[in-house]
Amino acid sequence: MSLVFEIERNGQASLGPIAVTPRLKFLIHSGNHNRGCYIRKESMNINQKKGKGLGLCSGGLDSMLSGLVLREQGLHVAWITFETPFFSSEKAKHAARITGIPLSVRNITQPYLKMLKSPNCGYGKHMNPCLDCHALMFRLAGQEMEARGYDFLFSGEVLGQRPMSQTRPSLRYVEKHSGHEGYIVRPLSAKRLEETIPEQEGLIDREALLGIAGRSRKEQIQLAERFGITDYPAPAGGCLLTDKGYANRLQDLFTHQEAYSENELHLLRCGRHFRIDAHTKIIVGRTKTDNEQLGRYLRPSEDILLKVRNYPGPLVLISNGAAREKVLLAAAICAGYSKAPKDMPVQIVVSAASGRETVTVLPVAPKEVGRYLIR
Repeated sequence: MSLVFEIERNGQASLGPIAVTPRLKFLIHSGNHNRGCYIRKESMNINQKKGKGLGLCSGGLDSMLSGLVLREQGLHVAWITFETPFFSSEKAKHAARITGIPLSVRNITQPYLKMLKSPNCGYGKHMNPCLDCHALMFRLAGQEMEARGYDFLFSGEVLGQRPMSQTRPSLRYVEKHSGHEGYIVRPLSAKRLEETIPEQEGLIDREALLGIAGRSRKEQIQLAERFGITDYPAPAGGCLLTDKGYANRLQDLFTHQEAYSENELHLLRCGRHFRIDAHTKIIVGRTKTDNEQLGRYLRPSEDILLKVRNYPGPLVLISNGAAREKVLLAAAICAGYSKAPKDMPVQIVVSAASGRETVTVLPVAPKEVGRYLIR
């Protein structure tokens, strides 16, 4: 614990936080002096305020530990997590259930898309804008912090754990561009980083924070055992923007459309995607789950849905509709991926905003449309 005393050193009075040690306790009670330092008992003032921290929770072990380390000090902690079509809040919800730390969920798709189209630091290996993503999240979490009367932000980031996003310069960049410089606490690596304002103000006991660094998980696993945490996810990223196939489909969407709905972004996760021309894209389901997702995210007023009649086969979705000849091509592709005979006409049911009709086409083999596939 840090207490605030009025201190007189060599005739100069000052007020500031000092650590409580056995020697200091002796000086306080006895009124003795040591090396020119005299502590005035009558001006002793204990800062009893308990800090309130709002943490960014990804749902991983490090997030859990960061909240528990602060809560162990008696601080009030809560979490916020963000969701978009690129990452979900499910792991964070699970972490909240395990730890009992309250969690709020916020959808940030629109501000995220604005950042994603032109990130200051560019992308990682695919379309992951990690540094600007983290800065945006801290900026939005900071708005919640101020609105809800919290004192600081915190996260489970560990210095040196990730080679791009958790280096010292990267952490510094995020803090600088978050708009909340000095108020971001990283409890697991705090002793290796600059002291934050809430630490300086005595809201947090820096000595009770940790100094973990590097990619080893040994210390975190030991800490999890001490807190009784056994159910936590493997340290793998859950962001679709790091997936090559998803990133390629997203780039295609950015290239051919100025605007897009959340449903279109969700659909990038499932099926085979074919770019027929600048205005026409079709999605062919691969599995039962894909077909369910196509049905779930279908926009009846904008999209067209195709299904083979009388034979097992995929659903095919034409995003934002298409000209008649493109609908017939999509129907032929739909037949080609079905169990229908390959050398006979096949009936395809076409459902659109204008109504439902049945068209008859000859199947087109998958190998003949490979050139349209977005890989």
